[in-house]
Amino acid sequence: MSLEEVFNKAAEEVKKLSSASNEDKLELYGYFKQAKEGDCSTEKPKGLFNQKEKAKWDAWNSKKGISKEEAQKKYIEKVDQLCGTQFLQSVS
Repeated sequence: MSLEEVFNKAAEEVKKLSSASNEDKLELYGYFKQAKEGDCSTEKPKGLFNQKEKAKWDAWNSKKGISKEEAQKKYIEKVDQLCGTQFLQSVS
């Protein structure tokens, strides 16, 4: 399977994941956004009540400069680690 196909399968698997820590979820979010949209180009959310959005922005922005393909691989690696899957081995 192509990297894109495996990435999409891994993204579906994550939807079933309920036991991941917030830190792991944010790391996955950052890699997912980087893989789909590239570098974060939005302003950091402001305000006292936007902690969740700020954390998501920080997670995505921390992946700045990583290529789409590398972000997909890192995302798949993290899914494999959290779910006990071996998606990365499916990439041809």
